[in-house]
Amino acid sequence: MAKSLRALLMEPKVIFGGGFILLLIVLALFAPWIAPTDPLEQDLMLGTLPPAGMDGAEPGYWLGTDDLGRDVLSRVIHGARIALLVAFVAAGLAALLGSLLGLLAGWYRGWVDLVISRLVDIWMAFPPVLLSILLVAVLGSGVHSVIAAIVIIDWTRFCRVVRAETLAQAQLDYVTAARTIGFSKLHILLKEILPNVAPVIIALISLEMGIAVIVEAILSFVGLSVSSDTPTWGAMIAQGRTIIYQGWWVLLAPLVMLFLTVLAFNQLGDGLRRALDPMMRR
Repeated sequence: MAKSLRALLMEPKVIFGGGFILLLIVLALFAPWIAPTDPLEQDLMLGTLPPAGMDGAEPGYWLGTDDLGRDVLSRVIHGARIALLVAFVAAGLAALLGSLLGLLAGWYRGWVDLVISRLVDIWMAFPPVLLSILLVAVLGSGVHSVIAAIVIIDWTRFCRVVRAETLAQAQLDYVTAARTIGFSKLHILLKEILPNVAPVIIALISLEMGIAVIVEAILSFVGLSVSSDTPTWGAMIAQGRTIIYQGWWVLLAPLVMLFLTVLAFNQLGDGLRRALDPMMRR
């Protein structure tokens, strides 16, 4: 454990990605106290105020306001709450379902592997973005529908990778030794193989979080995520696109946050893979 912790702390990508995500979590948890104003508070007299430092800026509106006079900084901070909620819950559930099926397929093989693999092939034949839009349209808008859509689509990503890793681990000497001792198949799978597959799953979860943030933003952009009363980055991008010539900052702020968040999750995932995989540490 101590060796793995040292490896994590020595990995720059983990420091950068994890540090930014930690900052984002703090902003999301304490958004009502950190945000300068209520993100839903409107003042048409203050519409499309530019960010601080530009001509026409008003004190207290660091990133300016949108066309309804709402503070952009406050909306960006509150938008992190939905983004992270979807990222953590959707990625966790997708990892749980996909990893379980991948372990079963890679370890038991035979008809179990055949059924699961064919299911994955059929599921991955559908375009993911179009399928997510279709699922949310059927399930109805709301954060629960967005999470369900991401889980239903992206469990296949975990299943394929974990299955391949389980197949590789099953050929190694420590598994042969465990069989010789007389351990049951379930014991070998959970106590011997799973700990060695865990670093791959952890790295995949981080990457999936970035994907979930993008999917939520896309669904918000087309109006299929949470209600319009809840600030989200995708909805802000959609709004900013319509007033880009009057208030480009309304579009730029959520775009930058979306880019940095996805980059941080990707860097964190790659760093975790490098730090936790003993083969890559050599």
